[in-house]
Amino acid sequence: MARIMDTTSSQPSQLAFEGVIVAVAMPMSATGEEIDEAALLDHIDWLLDAGVHGLLVLSGTGEYAYLRPEERRRVVELCLPHIDRRVPVMVQTSEMSLTDTIETSRHAIDHGADALMVLPPWLESPFERGVLYHYERVAQAVAADLVLYNTPAASGVEITPAMFRQLLAIDNIRYIKDSQGDLARIQKLVAIAGDTETGVLCGVDPLAPYALLAGASGMIWGCANIMPHECVQLVNHIAAGELVEALELWKMMWPINAFMWENDLDVGFLPGVKTATEMIGRQMGPVRRPQMPVTGAARLAIEAGLSTLPINGIDRSRLKWRPWDQEQDWLVRATENQETSS
Repeated sequence: MARIMDTTSSQPSQLAFEGVIVAVAMPMSATGEEIDEAALLDHIDWLLDAGVHGLLVLSGTGEYAYLRPEERRRVVELCLPHIDRRVPVMVQTSEMSLTDTIETSRHAIDHGADALMVLPPWLESPFERGVLYHYERVAQAVAADLVLYNTPAASGVEITPAMFRQLLAIDNIRYIKDSQGDLARIQKLVAIAGDTETGVLCGVDPLAPYALLAGASGMIWGCANIMPHECVQLVNHIAAGELVEALELWKMMWPINAFMWENDLDVGFLPGVKTATEMIGRQMGPVRRPQMPVTGAARLAIEAGLSTLPINGIDRSRLKWRPWDQEQDWLVRATENQETSS
């Protein structure tokens, strides 16, 4: 096991980002067209009170893809001073063009970001040579650690182990977030990083304990919005070598992590996490369209997963459920109401 945060040690950590890094969800107004700023700051405080080790602002879970450019800037300007260096903070600054990525990255640094998470150029990707060039130029232009973001299922571009090896030559590339869902790939990236000052962060929630045991320095964890206390406990158990306790806790955490990653009820990760976070008592609001609200049948499954959590779990009697025909009617009405008010 490598680079797992030792929360009992007084020695400084080698890496700024280890342990539980929450991909912060984005609370919205009733229409989903405005960010609920008060709820966002309150949610951040709740996560920090639970003891999480870092935050990712403007994550995919935070509806980065659906936010307008001015909203992204506002979130950075609002959240980073509020966090006030209580934990390390990374900001996603992915843009389609190199110039926009540099500009967005500089804005985040100016407001206190400790690291920047950047996707390879997507859609009309420039292939490997252009991807390497993109990262090299961003790294030259900004004075902050960079986090490579490898999620080929979403971006259509893979940062291969060979590319990762080349990118390690750039001094301020300090992390890779890998979201492929392949434990063997995580182990390979850890081996390539070797004794360098580069951390491998796992972005696949259902792999959490296994990725940490395989040498990942931490988790960039969307489901930590739902259960930050359990996530911190899990990392602490593993850091202390308490593997029996860690796996017993993981048995209770796994159902909701697994459901969010893959299910047969047409629930995507983003709306699923927001719904579950709301169900445990946090104020989240709806997802922004074209994402759709979670149906009643899916809420039953989410509720079942939440009911096993020892700290952030819920009482199953709290669920409001409608028969499917009523649920369909309710979804249509809710969408029409949003269209009328937006």
